[in-house]
Amino acid sequence: MMNELKNQLSIRRIKEYFNLEQVSGDDSSLDRWTIAPDINRPGLELAGYKETGELKRIVVIGFKERRYIDTLDYNTQFDRFGFLTDSYTPCIILTHGQSAPQALLDVARPKNFPVFLFPGETYELSSELVPYLTRKLAPREVIHGQLMNIYGIGVLIIGDSGIGKSELCLDLIKRGHVFVADDLVEVYKTSNTIYGTAPQNLKKMIEVRGIGIVDVGLTFGLQCYQSKYHINFVIRMLTYKNYIKTNPDRLNPIVGKMNICGMEKDMIEIPVTEGKNMPVIVETAVAKYIQTRNGIDSNQMFIDRIEQEILSKDKG
Repeated sequence: MMNELKNQLSIRRIKEYFNLEQVSGDDSSLDRWTIAPDINRPGLELAGYKETGELKRIVVIGFKERRYIDTLDYNTQFDRFGFLTDSYTPCIILTHGQSAPQALLDVARPKNFPVFLFPGETYELSSELVPYLTRKLAPREVIHGQLMNIYGIGVLIIGDSGIGKSELCLDLIKRGHVFVADDLVEVYKTSNTIYGTAPQNLKKMIEVRGIGIVDVGLTFGLQCYQSKYHINFVIRMLTYKNYIKTNPDRLNPIVGKMNICGMEKDMIEIPVTEGKNMPVIVETAVAKYIQTRNGIDSNQMFIDRIEQEILSKDKG
């Protein structure tokens, strides 16, 4: 059901996204990549400290670093930049539109090492680059299922192939809920939140047996589609035969957990039978989930009423 994706981000994508000016390295240098969702403002390295076991990050040189670099002679700069441009460092970016020091270019160009210029201030780059790296390098998995936004709750719908998940999504879309992904859901974790989205070639698309591929945006309107959404709740659809095997108690439905990217999400199992109004049942399940999050347990309320009635009759 789940496949983990390895995460790395090419320098080419970073250059294109931030429209960086490249002053060292040819096109092939952009095939370097990073796996670190953070940046390095070099201090100790420029001072000559070279013993580090840390994961190499994108190096950002701002005004403060440049002022210190300018106090060093050419040979010292050449030595320090030699360490900073090793095979494990993704790239170097100079902010404020600063020109690259000649020693850096003399070190970087023979290595075909990418050096870029950014016109804005250092904080502008940092405030955008770190979230971008965090988002792109977040732990990812692929889940077979559907993702919908129902009453503001991100609902992941899973179940056996052919059980009617895509058709259920169509019904939910027509009832005003918002579609995110069909068949394959790419899930990733950022800031203790699990998000889901569709693979690039499947965005807005839903496959309906007997009809084929439907573009949700074109067919129902863009208001019915979101490119990504957080995941709060999981609904697992089962045939009634399989459901009754594990859940014979009508008043206590199966409520469990599903581990997604290392986080536990509430999950409920729902039986599917011919003629059952599944969209309404799913809406009700989501509404009840919202009640439960707010501390309301209607199952327990019912049990308490029955027990109270029995006690009242015994006293009578």
